[in-house]
Amino acid sequence: MSDSLTLLLQGFQQALTLPNLVSAVIGCLAGTIVGILPGIGPAATISLMIPIVFDANPTSSLIMMTAVYLGAMYGGTITSVLLKLPGEAASVITCIDGFEMAKQGRAAQALSVAAIGSFVGGTLSVVALSVVALPVAALALKIGPAEFFSLLVAAMLFISVLLGGDLLRAVASVVLGLAISAIGTDLQTGVPRLTFGFWTLQDGIDLVVLVVGIFGVGEVIWFLSRHDGTSGKRLGLSGSLWLSGEDWRRSWPAITRGSVIGFGAGLLPGAGSLLGSVLSYAAEQRVSKQPEEFGKGAIEGVAGPETANNSATGAAMIPMLTLGIPASGATAVLLVALMMWGLQPGPRLMIDHPDVVWTVIASLYVSNVVLVILNLPLIPLFVRVLDIPSHFLLPLVLVIAVVGAYSLSESPTDVMLVLVFGGLGYLLRLLDIPQVGLLIGLVMGSSMEQSLRQAILVSRGDWSVFLTKPISAGFLALGLAVVLWDAFSKARKRKALT
Repeated sequence: MSDSLTLLLQGFQQALTLPNLVSAVIGCLAGTIVGILPGIGPAATISLMIPIVFDANPTSSLIMMTAVYLGAMYGGTITSVLLKLPGEAASVITCIDGFEMAKQGRAAQALSVAAIGSFVGGTLSVVALSVVALPVAALALKIGPAEFFSLLVAAMLFISVLLGGDLLRAVASVVLGLAISAIGTDLQTGVPRLTFGFWTLQDGIDLVVLVVGIFGVGEVIWFLSRHDGTSGKRLGLSGSLWLSGEDWRRSWPAITRGSVIGFGAGLLPGAGSLLGSVLSYAAEQRVSKQPEEFGKGAIEGVAGPETANNSATGAAMIPMLTLGIPASGATAVLLVALMMWGLQPGPRLMIDHPDVVWTVIASLYVSNVVLVILNLPLIPLFVRVLDIPSHFLLPLVLVIAVVGAYSLSESPTDVMLVLVFGGLGYLLRLLDIPQVGLLIGLVMGSSMEQSLRQAILVSRGDWSVFLTKPISAGFLALGLAVVLWDAFSKARKRKALT
């Protein structure tokens, strides 16, 4: 604990320097605006930032990216409350009661309690991150290659289940990501893999190109295919930003519970903020003395889920930083950014690069404070962003994606690949195959291959090593148990409906 505190204080010294502080403010502003604009989520925005900040300072750039991640969680609330249209997925639950509050002339109170809950949930989750990050990383260092491979397999099975929908589609998404990660020259044998005769693919596919394509170009195509390019009619911002005594009485228990629920959900790979919001809303409805008010403008239906989705963001950083396992699409993109700067995610990251990691963690505290300072007084200004026509915004996203991809290595091939992966991203959405699974499989593919080869090498070709080592077998059994439980639950629901 004392080591964590010392490192955190050193992180604050760097986070509060002018360049890093400016990065946090810019990231918070950009993230809030991104959350407000439907069709552009935090993962897409962070992916577009990667080629732009390629040559910039890694620490400042990571601070800006994480601030975008935090800001987008709150920004989506504004469209949920005023348009009943979530700016990002985690705010979909807020639409239920937030829009009803707006119709009752209480939009300002809904946005205020969301800002306060976001600050509390986000701050408490970062406190927990500061406490547990170092012990988890130290524990992970004691895990051998066989155990680490089994852990990654279990994590992918968790992800496939928690992504929801059809399990086969989720597994297919992860496997596709693993296959794409294998494209290029095998570093051990020197043999090209999955290049199909194209020499330009022998160096593999740049992660940045794929991420920008799927989450940038792909999301634009999807949005245009589902909308006519015009903004929807929004409700006006009315009422006082100050909460009444009754609002406080009903909100603070929901904020407390949302902080805990969101943190737990954020730790689960593939679950992320949306699961935290859903669980928080269900919990508030269950414990409420007036459950009939939910869906009709209950303030707890805004306070709990908004707190939970921000609490999940801090929790999602724990498996990302300590194990190299992304818990959401945004953290998967952040992992790509880390690797772009030569910072290998995993247990050694916090030991080999403590200055970067703890500065970023400290900046999360700073960003949460910046968000609450900006959000409350600037709510009326942020609301005006909703009036920007999509036919101006979306072409700009495409330009940034194409120029950013070309700037990586000044290769026309990268531009073509961005467009190809944009089409792939759209196709995945069309077939209801989760994009996050593909990205997580892609990011974790190299770590899985390395751990697999090391385990087989150490065991002299004995594949049973994954089952004979107790910890490794335990991870695999846990992953299998989750899949079987999911299959059993779905079969029972189908039987109940017949």
